[in-house]
Amino acid sequence: MVTIKKEIQTFGKSLMKNRECAVTLKPSNLGKIRIFSKGADQSFDVCIENLYSTDHCVTLCSKDKRTLLGDYKYKVMLCEHFNAACAICGIDSLDVYLSETEMPIFDGSSKVWVNLFKEAGIEGKNKDFYTVSEPVYYLNGKTSMVILPDKELRVTYAVNYDHPDLRGVWYTMDNKNLDEIIEARTFGFYKDLSKYQALGFAKGVTVENTVGLKDEGYTTELRSPLEPVKHKILDMIGDLWLTGVSPLNMKVHILVKEAGHAVHCKVANVLKDKLVKI
Repeated sequence: MVTIKKEIQTFGKSLMKNRECAVTLKPSNLGKIRIFSKGADQSFDVCIENLYSTDHCVTLCSKDKRTLLGDYKYKVMLCEHFNAACAICGIDSLDVYLSETEMPIFDGSSKVWVNLFKEAGIEGKNKDFYTVSEPVYYLNGKTSMVILPDKELRVTYAVNYDHPDLRGVWYTMDNKNLDEIIEARTFGFYKDLSKYQALGFAKGVTVENTVGLKDEGYTTELRSPLEPVKHKILDMIGDLWLTGVSPLNMKVHILVKEAGHAVHCKVANVLKDKLVKI
């Protein structure tokens, strides 16, 4: 079990609604991560069973609390970057209190979350490693995701976007370039921003927290080459962590082509029953 040594607080704006959100992180000895949203006295666990939606971002919810209209009462949006930071730092026991129903976007990556955990101090260690009992795969048209046993973790991610730098390119992550994955920011097509904002989304987008893809180049300087592809890997780490096992503790090769949160989470739902301790 791994948690933080002391309570820590911070604030940040949300990406979708552009609202100020206060965050309080508290150590826990329960062996699970619980989220209390918008002052709720009820919490829900961060796990694949509590997935609510993968539209625009990963939304988790409390599935035992429904409103009279049938919707889930307690939900939190944009969990993927927080989840990825937990996976990267090995944290599996924590209480999270939010003043809103959306995680702060911070700088658009997991860097601020990782730094917060380090500032609070990380206590405990999880030395268990896992592999898969058999190959796990998802195939649907141009989209594919395959997880194979390996001697160490490797992630190979391919994208094909309508952008001169991101057509038919791929990137491989291992432990040597993890820092570039942690700091990779979320991204989107700049031409679509006004449309999403008219629909009530992406109101908190800035040049600091989002890489905008333009016809030529970007709205901001990249932190490293192929930063959008690296962010896809970061998202995937957060999504697969919903299995309850950090991908960094998996000895597997993950190959992904033109996927997203929906596919990551579908695979996570299968993967959780295929993981075996080494």
